Amino acid sequence: MANNAPNPATDMNRRQQFVESYRLTKKTDRFIGLILLATFLISGALGFVLFVLLPGTGAIELALGIVGGLMIGLLTTLIVFGRRAQKSAFAQMEGQPGAAASALRLLRRGWKVDAVVGFTKQQDMVHRVVGPPGIVLIGEGNPNRLPKLMASERRKHERVAADTPVHEVIAGNEEGQVPLRKLVRHVQKLGRGVKPAELTDVLNRIKALDAQRSTIPIPKGPVPTSMKGNRGNMKGR
Repeated sequence: MANNAPNPATDMNRRQQFVESYRLTKKTDRFIGLILLATFLISGALGFVLFVLLPGTGAIELALGIVGGLMIGLLTTLIVFGRRAQKSAFAQMEGQPGAAASALRLLRRGWKVDAVVGFTKQQDMVHRVVGPPGIVLIGEGNPNRLPKLMASERRKHERVAADTPVHEVIAGNEEGQVPLRKLVRHVQKLGRGVKPAELTDVLNRIKALDAQRSTIPIPKGPVPTSMKGNRGNMKGR
């Protein structure tokens, strides 16, 4: 007989993840608790009124109003929390080495993200995304040093995947750069340059390129761990 009992360990992990996301969010969003409480009460009240107005007997209307209000209030609160938690996480990542790579983790299936495929001693770095647009090189660091590093990586990738489009994106807040909070959406909007059936061949060609590289030490920094929770549990964007 199948065991349908809940798994306390899994439930605890989800609760801990939510609590950790809330704790990290509160560092840059002091009033997050009051905002979520107000969101729940207002949206829950509107949901209650909406369901009470449905035709039916008094007892059924009241039950529907209570259940509907709770569900709408909880859903709306989770959406608001997801958006504010994600905004807070991006704010905490700003200026940290490897922040762009952390933001790119929000890309879903169909995308291959490789952090720090190129770097300098001054911690300028290039990350790589392979997906529908082709090969996307994302640079972060000093805007005066990055062009040379980006050009070098572009040449390497064009040698092994000549027929694959190669895009260049600079993550940052200066003119011509893409802010962290908009990076994933920007990459997704680059269009389709590679068919799904061709991606495997592109990845195999890139694997041969990577095999020739020396081991790259990925920079470590206090990157917020709430990004993982945002991706799995809080999809309000």
